[in-house]
Amino acid sequence: MDKYEPTSVPQGRGYSVFYTARKASEADRWTSLPERGTPLSLRILASIAIHIGRWGARLLLHPITLYFVIAAHSARRTSYEYLKRLRGEPAHWWHAFRHFHCFAATILDRVYLLRGEFERFHVTVHGKEILHRRIESSRGSILLGSHLGSFEMLRALGVMQRNFPLKVLMDPLHNQNITRFFDALNPMVAGTVIAPDRPDTLIRVKESLDAGSFIGMLGDRVSGGDKTTQCQFLNAPATFPAGPVLLAATMRCPVILFFGLYRGGNSYEIYFEHFADEITLDRDHRTKDIQLWMQRYAERLEHYARLAPYNWFNFYPFWDQALPG
Repeated sequence: MDKYEPTSVPQGRGYSVFYTARKASEADRWTSLPERGTPLSLRILASIAIHIGRWGARLLLHPITLYFVIAAHSARRTSYEYLKRLRGEPAHWWHAFRHFHCFAATILDRVYLLRGEFERFHVTVHGKEILHRRIESSRGSILLGSHLGSFEMLRALGVMQRNFPLKVLMDPLHNQNITRFFDALNPMVAGTVIAPDRPDTLIRVKESLDAGSFIGMLGDRVSGGDKTTQCQFLNAPATFPAGPVLLAATMRCPVILFFGLYRGGNSYEIYFEHFADEITLDRDHRTKDIQLWMQRYAERLEHYARLAPYNWFNFYPFWDQALPG
């Protein structure tokens, strides 16, 4: 049995099928990327979105997207790499444009979601009975998502629907301009955040689960100091955080997968999948067990990435080995 201690979410040096001493710069490349979007530009876009409407704001997404296709060299190269791995053939600038535009559209829609304007969207929910069974059982669960599609759809539903208690484990210090901007739109959302590196993090997570809440977290980015494991993703090795598995094993709670896919226009599809009733780690095969659980997650992530290829929003070098050529 994993011992519960009131410290931070499990972090440390790298995990793989064996322990590895990976440098932080190799595993959490995304943390060094500059934040895009000034407070003024965000306020202007929000003002247009609110006062002119979604149709007017969406028209602006085309020149904004074109600017980033031209100016965001690193993100463009990453988009090419991801799309080439997914498609099996080289990607071109118009593919990157569509990729960036999909991301921009979901960012814009956060404004309306946080304002509670759900009537603007057509949302299809798959697997909602999985969620309802957990709500009725009054047993807390981990909702494990990703940077594929819109996690904000889940956060907004959690805040606006009183029968869906949700706390989100996330770092509020990353992308502070955007975080402050969206928190100001709906302070209730800011109140759902549990920071992952505080002395009382595990205590707050445990209390929330005991109260029947869901704990939302993302499983496809590594932060400095995290334990990690190497998984196959789109036919190549990539480093994933071990934290979701370690947290679930520590809390001995069910795990549900969540994917909120943007389908264009005003359409979203939400998928809930049962992942585990409980995760247990054998003391003698702990590292291998972690890798096996995260590989299962990576396989489901790949499945949904193929369903909605332009929904992948990890715009940084994700794989451990670069594509040749």
